[in-house]
Amino acid sequence: MNRPAYFTPATPPSEAPRLIETDVCIYGATSGGVMAAVQARKHGLKVALLAFGDRVGGITASGLGATDIGNKRVIGGLARSFYRSLGQHYGTDESWTFEPHVAEGEFLRQLRCHDVPVYYNQRLASVSKVGNEIREIAMDDGTRYRAKVFIDAGYDGDLLAAAGVSYHVGRESNATYGEIYNGVHFHSPHHNFMQFVDPYRIAGDPRSGLVKGISSEPLGTPGQGDRSVQAYNFRLCLTKRDDIKAPFPQPQGYDPERYTLLARYLATGIWDVLYLTTHMPNGKTDTNNFGGFSSDHIGANYAWPDADYATREAIFQDHVNYTQGLLWFLSHDDQVPVAVRKEMAEWGLPKDEFLATSHWPHELYIRESRRMISDYVMTEANCLGGRRAQDSVAMAAYTMDSHNCRRVVLNGRAFNEGNVEIAGFPPYPISYRSIVPKEQECANLLVPFCLSASHIAFGSIRMEPVFMALAQSAATAAHLAIEGACPVQRVPYEQLKAILLADRQVLE
Repeated sequence: MNRPAYFTPATPPSEAPRLIETDVCIYGATSGGVMAAVQARKHGLKVALLAFGDRVGGITASGLGATDIGNKRVIGGLARSFYRSLGQHYGTDESWTFEPHVAEGEFLRQLRCHDVPVYYNQRLASVSKVGNEIREIAMDDGTRYRAKVFIDAGYDGDLLAAAGVSYHVGRESNATYGEIYNGVHFHSPHHNFMQFVDPYRIAGDPRSGLVKGISSEPLGTPGQGDRSVQAYNFRLCLTKRDDIKAPFPQPQGYDPERYTLLARYLATGIWDVLYLTTHMPNGKTDTNNFGGFSSDHIGANYAWPDADYATREAIFQDHVNYTQGLLWFLSHDDQVPVAVRKEMAEWGLPKDEFLATSHWPHELYIRESRRMISDYVMTEANCLGGRRAQDSVAMAAYTMDSHNCRRVVLNGRAFNEGNVEIAGFPPYPISYRSIVPKEQECANLLVPFCLSASHIAFGSIRMEPVFMALAQSAATAAHLAIEGACPVQRVPYEQLKAILLADRQVLE
């Protein structure tokens, strides 16, 4: 099996390291990275788009085919054009559900059409600044990129961190920004155990220790801040089509004890692991986490945001093993009810997806990593309407949504902590100031992904169409900053707004 990998060390260059000079350097060939590159080229700028690995499109091209947004009317510009192009592929006006390879193909088509140079396997090694401006960035293979403006379009904020920009990891306390839904949160009726599940190795005996996957850390108090991060998972593309179905692989080091809680949960009669399966075209799915024990690898990602690449690779492989082991356990283990194993036998991996990684998604869904702290922090008050940004560069429209952050013992039972789902509010604007750092920290960097937002507000903003819209706006601001020879913080907002509206962005 060709295992997916987050990172493989760079091969030393055979010749002198190259220096590439450009107008705008975009670090991260994610969905938004592609949109930023296209928009910059539309403004006649030289662009360098840097892909961390050997693919483009981020999680949109790696299994997240069921696009979450809430209110599609607030998505315009290049993002809306992307979904309309997918619709043309499927013979409809627009498509918000799609196969991974179709999404990746559309991203590549746009890059070709706009003559965007893409540099693959580019992993940040260092940042060189002069005063409060980035002069150039260097990769682990020695390549250097010099630009007038940089855009951090990655899910982790590696460039912003290396540039010395302030950021936060984990959940702020409710007191930090006067919020209600941040911090430790025990009111988690969704994605939890609906029946009593014993958390101890020997049922009923706390002295026997906890089963795998449960934290022994103190519970904390509601609203308390901590360093935990909402769970990551793979968005699984599955199929029941016999003509393209490949069997689930047994992972390296398969350990059935990782699924003891699941076995106990199944024994209560609950079978909901694959419940959140959205059907994609051509008999495929986007299968997401659901319920008390599913594809979210709760508590296994806390080190990820600030980790080096080798450590992230270990965390990535642990998520691969966990998820492949989950599917193998459900398909083969005698502890699993026969009816469940029979149903699982109907599913497999589509042979025409992810060809280079034995049909397994190549990207881990990084729901949250670093979040910048700028002069304007988006908070739940923005989501709920108590505070409104006057310098909108995109709209958000989704539920305040955090997946679980911890699995703990509460009142003698297994309990998932941290899930928040607060809906019922209208779309709201995202401030331009939330995608630019404080000027004294960095004057030529824009951050449309790891933007300045609290944990719970970010949970609403962090949707791929919104990232695409923010990235288009960031590239437009880069154009104005270059044209006006000014810091990105001093781009005239009314001028920016006029261009965005002309480009069919939705700002209100």
